[in-house]
Amino acid sequence: MIGSGLSHRQFAALASRRALLRALGASAAAGALAGCASLAGETTRFYSSRLAANPTLLVATTRKPVGGGRTKPWYGLERGALSLAHVQLTPPNTDSFSFGGGDWSIERVEPMRGQLGELIAEVQERSLLVYIHGFRNTFEGAALDAAQLSDAVAFSGDTMIFSWPSKAGLFDYVSDRESAMWSRDAFERVLDAMMLSRSRGRVHLVAHSLGTMITLEGLRQIYARYGDAAADKIGAVVFASPDIDIDVFTSSIERLGSLARKITIVTATNDRALALSRRIAGGITRVGAAEKAQLERLGLNVIDASDGWGIINHDAFLTNGEVRKVIRRAIENGTVNL
Repeated sequence: MIGSGLSHRQFAALASRRALLRALGASAAAGALAGCASLAGETTRFYSSRLAANPTLLVATTRKPVGGGRTKPWYGLERGALSLAHVQLTPPNTDSFSFGGGDWSIERVEPMRGQLGELIAEVQERSLLVYIHGFRNTFEGAALDAAQLSDAVAFSGDTMIFSWPSKAGLFDYVSDRESAMWSRDAFERVLDAMMLSRSRGRVHLVAHSLGTMITLEGLRQIYARYGDAAADKIGAVVFASPDIDIDVFTSSIERLGSLARKITIVTATNDRALALSRRIAGGITRVGAAEKAQLERLGLNVIDASDGWGIINHDAFLTNGEVRKVIRRAIENGTVNL
């Protein structure tokens, strides 16, 4: 059995992550129409994101390009040098009923030959939302998740993804973990470029699953280098279902100084993906499955999504309307100009 009572056969049936999210979205939509879903308010749009008006994602990736980064899948499963690009998206059809931002799609990818500083400079004085994906993600899946998240929280600035070379396979967890950590130096370079940018806009980070390990390492290095100036530049930091050893996390938080107060953790004690990760890690609790009170004692903001209706409960930041509201508030509270 895998995790909490989920068999290998059942788990394999969920291998298409985005198909699962669409199925969950359809279930929630049906509930909302019946008047029994708490997310009903989320299905009606009273706000608009910048991404909806200008559907372009900024990209920094350590995946090896495929076809020069111009043909699908654009960036593959193998490790490569840090690459930069723009992703032109097609927004969902807002004339039809949609859930949580609907189905975005990639129109084209435009590789960029410039330096990190040039990519970051495009943000100008706007705030920036950076999404760092987790285990079992393709480049396309990560890009579309970032678009869905940015649109769902009505983000008013630019959106960027940092995509590391996940193999996107159900049984490639160990390989993914190694590739995530291999990418931490590149992610640190991205954060460093943001710190050196002349823009007065805030940088917000939303990291999921294994992506939180990269983000935590990057924040430790940036704080060691810039001190409280890093906390002035960075707005909200959201760790969604963080797949991090609780002991490693606790010691790292102690080294983040004022940056630690920026962190919001999305947890679920019934997260089946993290239950599997815990077994692989020798029984050590993962942060995303820890008790809320344990994390609050570290001075962190915590939202417990254990009551969610998901099968795996590992994607609450995309599927749970209440969680998205918390993320939106965290970003709004951290978007005061410097």
